[in-house]
Amino acid sequence: MNAEIISVGTEILMGQITNTNARYLSEKLASLGVDVYFQTTVGDNFERLKQALSIAFSRSNMVILTGGLGPTGDDITKEAAASYFDMPLYLNDEALAAIEKYFQKLNRKMTKNNEKQAMFPKEAIILPNDNGTAPGCIMEKGDKAAILLPGPPNEMVPMFEKYVIPYLKEKSRDVIYSKVLRFIGIGEAALEERLSDLLESQTNPTLALYAKEGEVTVRVSAKAKDENEAKKLVEDMCGVLISRCPDEFYAYGDDNSLVKVVCKALMERNLSISTAESCTGGLLGQNITSIPGASQIFSQGIITYSNSAKMQYLGVREETLKTHGAVSCECAKEMAQGMRRISNSDISVAITGIAGPSGGTAEKPVGLVYISLAHKNGVCVKKFNFSGSREKIRNYAVLNALNLVREYLNGTLDKQGEKL
Repeated sequence: MNAEIISVGTEILMGQITNTNARYLSEKLASLGVDVYFQTTVGDNFERLKQALSIAFSRSNMVILTGGLGPTGDDITKEAAASYFDMPLYLNDEALAAIEKYFQKLNRKMTKNNEKQAMFPKEAIILPNDNGTAPGCIMEKGDKAAILLPGPPNEMVPMFEKYVIPYLKEKSRDVIYSKVLRFIGIGEAALEERLSDLLESQTNPTLALYAKEGEVTVRVSAKAKDENEAKKLVEDMCGVLISRCPDEFYAYGDDNSLVKVVCKALMERNLSISTAESCTGGLLGQNITSIPGASQIFSQGIITYSNSAKMQYLGVREETLKTHGAVSCECAKEMAQGMRRISNSDISVAITGIAGPSGGTAEKPVGLVYISLAHKNGVCVKKFNFSGSREKIRNYAVLNALNLVREYLNGTLDKQGEKL
């Protein structure tokens, strides 16, 4: 099954609104085994929208449109789609009653132009809107189908989940099963190289790589006559992927973030953690404490931004700072060791670096970060050279600090206790 996404709205075309709908739909359709080869954005213009529909249906048998279902004159998505299919619009009493009920719930008066939102072809499948006034619909003719959804994400997403996904599943003869694998400590290009033979020969299941900030995910999807067969295809492929990257794989699932995985592992092992941060300014501690139940594992965190604070609170030696500087392997070690000493925690993580945009030198450029982990058997340090904005560098530092904890818990750190 092929589909194309058309996002309708001049405000999207002009960059006034970020188009999150297309991204959401692409990810969801991929997980359902629907191939999306094109995305189009078109303004609120009747003829141009009809032209976009004509082009889309020349290469896809399903088009999903978002936006342009409002009550005003420039909301023309439904009208354009009905015109393309040569389907007259009629007032649907059931849809009108639902819109009136929504206004009553808000204790607001419905204006006459809202009746426009209750106009549909008689053949259309109406999709109720539980979160707004604009119902969606599905128009079918021959082997073509147009699925019309409202533009606001808080209306579009629930409608798609509740009504469109069951519709798509009914249209597919096969069962589709998907699983997402998450990898950290390896870039998209490097991961693609390790999996090149699998990517080049893929048929069923299929693999899709997605680069995210600081990590890469791989979605494995399979089609089969029943769920057990599809699941076995996916599980077998997942086993191959993990065997190729055993140290970098850390979790399954779209929302199973690294901080969740690390905190869960610490809780299960009844281990405590503390943090000493410089360039990240408490961001690592903030990430950890965002997880429910973090009080079981997080003892304390200190932000030591200045050299004097590093000496006063963590016991970093003045000689270390004079000889090596605050952004150094030696300083990171002493920060982690000092934090573990004063907190009496099982693990202490320290971060020191140059987040930029200024402050770098030829020897110590912006993006240079040292992350240290002190534990019962010693201390380890890793050196990183990140690129990007100040925010990205700080986020990368936090992700890699969490990954250092993960490596320690998995027993994959160097036995010598140092990685540089």
